[in-house]
Amino acid sequence: MPRKNNKDKGRRSEPGRYPARTPRPKPVVDFTIDQLHACNVDLLRRYVTEQGKILPRKYTGLPAPFQRRLSRSIKQARQMLLMK
Repeated sequence: MPRKNNKDKGRRSEPGRYPARTPRPKPVVDFTIDQLHACNVDLLRRYVTEQGKILPRKYTGLPAPFQRRLSRSIKQARQMLLMK
């Protein structure tokens, strides 16, 4: 019985090159950067774990300026004893 080969299946157009990756989807931010304030505790609690750790950008999906402002606001809210 002859061996099966993959010649019939679709081949890459250029040997040695991987197919192009699909781009990462852009995060949907439903608030403005001005709303990231220490007094807006309801918004800040969405980005903090039960233990009180700030979620990283990988999980929040926020752009870098938003993530920096978020961490600053959470730390200010902790100092004002609005958050634990």
